[in-house]
Amino acid sequence: MMFRLAVSALLLLVASAAFAVECENVTFEDNRYTICEVDPQTDDLRLFLDDETGSPYGQFSRLDSELNAQSLTLEFAMNAGMYHPDRSPVGYYKEGEETRRGLITSASAGNFGLLPNGVFCIADGRAEVFETLKFEALQPSCRFASQSGPMLVIDGALHPRFLRDSTSQYLRNGVGTSGDGGRVVFAISNNPVTFYEFGRLFQSALALPNALYFDGNVSRLHAPNLRRSDIGRAMGPIVGVVGDQ
Repeated sequence: MMFRLAVSALLLLVASAAFAVECENVTFEDNRYTICEVDPQTDDLRLFLDDETGSPYGQFSRLDSELNAQSLTLEFAMNAGMYHPDRSPVGYYKEGEETRRGLITSASAGNFGLLPNGVFCIADGRAEVFETLKFEALQPSCRFASQSGPMLVIDGALHPRFLRDSTSQYLRNGVGTSGDGGRVVFAISNNPVTFYEFGRLFQSALALPNALYFDGNVSRLHAPNLRRSDIGRAMGPIVGVVGDQ
């Protein structure tokens, strides 16, 4: 794994003492990324969509402010799936006992419908990316779940529609998980990349058997240990880790 880390040893030492989730700037195959590794056994990983009034959070700052009022803090966050103009999820979405959207198994327009797509499932002590039809067949128990697409890596193989010589480049973000659900790595590109290049990050550099694309061009990251909290177009679903103040 040929990483060139772009974070100083001193910064990492300080970050490890202050933040539950550590994010790193890395370079892989001449592209720049930020990766954030979450431990689902110890980190309070959740999905967020609407605030107490029923309005979408839209920005990390609004979510963080609401958590601060509860003596909590947002340790890490990222946009977590595609959404309609009203910021409601395009595909399956679940928070606790509430399912906001049903599972979509048919092909459709855009990146979401570039089958196979998948579901990011957060369960007790684990989190896992499932290909959509596998998710439908297994019906795993998820405390939180968000459907997005396309899959980036499926059982160790890149999505079959990805082209090595593609010219479609965007800022992109997504998540990959280990086979046992114990390792969860979120990534965002810091320069425009193709689907093939982004999938390679999860497949080769991170050695994760399954990975899911969240979005492109609307990609956002909240990483306090890097003193980074992106702003821009309002988001729909958000994935984040909650910690104590």
